[in-house]
Amino acid sequence: MSSSRAIVPTANASRYLQQLCKHWGHKFEVSFDPQAGRVALPFGPVDLKADDAALEVTCTIEGEGDLARMQQVVADHLNRFAHKEGELVFDWQPVA
Repeated sequence: MSSSRAIVPTANASRYLQQLCKHWGHKFEVSFDPQAGRVALPFGPVDLKADDAALEVTCTIEGEGDLARMQQVVADHLNRFAHKEGELVFDWQPVA
């Protein structure tokens, strides 16, 4: 199992968290509220936490999978939702 986390500065963290969960809720099992969410992707979960200043995103690969690809897919989706704000900054760091 491998994980990475990014703290993404944005004043719209809760909105993006909910948009991502609703978007992926048509294909995957999701649970969320305005402050936290989880998307159960086939190769591992994406966990989200929102506060007034940032969105914390944690990607976890369980078993076989490409963590860098997972990070890119999550970042691409969130950047689509944030198009009015401009590109979000993802500084992915390994989780021990």
